[in-house]
Amino acid sequence: MSTMQVTREELNPCTIKLDIVCSPDQVTEGFGKAYKAFAKRMKVPGFRPGSAPKSMLEKMVPKEELYNTAADEIVRLSLKKAIDEQKIEPSDAPSVRMSKLEEEPAACEFSAKVPLKPIVELSEYTGLSAEKPVVEVADDEVDRQLDELRRRSGDSEAITDRGAEDGDIAVVNIRADGQEGDGRTFMSIVGQTFPELDRALHGMVAEEMKKLELSFPKSFQEKDWAGKKLSCQVTLRNLSAVRLPDLTDEFAQKLSTENVSDLKGRVKDAIVAAKENMSRDYVQEQFFDQIMAKSTVHVPDTMWEPVAARRLNDIQMELSQQKKSIEDYAKENGMTVESLVEAWQHEAHMHVKRAVVIREIFAKEGMRLNNQDLNRELLDMANEYKMHPKELFEAMKKNRSIHELEFRAIFRKVMDFLHEKANITEVAAKA
Repeated sequence: MSTMQVTREELNPCTIKLDIVCSPDQVTEGFGKAYKAFAKRMKVPGFRPGSAPKSMLEKMVPKEELYNTAADEIVRLSLKKAIDEQKIEPSDAPSVRMSKLEEEPAACEFSAKVPLKPIVELSEYTGLSAEKPVVEVADDEVDRQLDELRRRSGDSEAITDRGAEDGDIAVVNIRADGQEGDGRTFMSIVGQTFPELDRALHGMVAEEMKKLELSFPKSFQEKDWAGKKLSCQVTLRNLSAVRLPDLTDEFAQKLSTENVSDLKGRVKDAIVAAKENMSRDYVQEQFFDQIMAKSTVHVPDTMWEPVAARRLNDIQMELSQQKKSIEDYAKENGMTVESLVEAWQHEAHMHVKRAVVIREIFAKEGMRLNNQDLNRELLDMANEYKMHPKELFEAMKKNRSIHELEFRAIFRKVMDFLHEKANITEVAAKA
């Protein structure tokens, strides 16, 4: 009698891959359970529920459905046995990839990535150093905003319905080829960086990436890049602007201001608020850079791979609506499909590791969430999605995504703590 064969491979400190060749008995048992499950659900004339013979069910049950059910049964039984034999303690459900499944002759082969608990060895995270650009607003910035942005009054908001334009505030990450780490992050005004970067940023949307060569000016703030031409990946992390309706005295009066002059004052205040928010994002990126550079953080593949897959699926759906292919999209951004997928996988891996670090700090500092923390995030999210808070909450419950609300509250609490403990120096704004 042949037995199950298991080959073990340590993919990384938090992921174990098991290649499993099931025994014929396990496969036969799995298909048997699948037939019994269908027999209980199907009405077969002349037979009580669950008693119809296999020969009749074979003609009635679609092969794909039968094989899917049998695969679930076989994996459930054989994977648990393999994990027990290998003395593995999974931190979550493994991800499974079926490579072979046949009823006759009985055969099943699959691989499973088994996640272990994330490994987090944090460096010192209090007393971090960061530079915060001084927030200044020139008259021409106010004029550009008044002329360009129409829809909303006085509020800064993330841009989600168009690409970057001159005057937008952008948090940009640049990763030079051959350099380790997650790149370097800058807060910039689109149209006020340097020619090649400005051209690249124009039309980009938040979270979009491009691969191109950049000729950094000699005056560039990163001295080891200054004056050099480097092949880089440019990622637009965040994009923000201030939106206002047409500028008239009549409109100004509707906003409880006496005239356009008063309204300009409000616009300037809004731009200041937008820059303050983006400046805070920039500081937070510096916090992450310092913490991640000196910490040891490993996460299982099963944590970040689904994140990357969801994002790539979202991109493909968006492109489908635009009647464009993923190949066209990659080419437009100076990338191949393979390099695009690799880039998004890198981003997903990075963001998941950051999330694990945030939760670790939250736990180490003994922080707790209360209803006020959660309500604040719910109101912010409702404003972002243009929904009533109650409607959004019900939708999140239905989609089982309440954890997103919780994590946003945790993230804010940890970041407030890091800001409070950090040494932040104000500097002149740089491109």
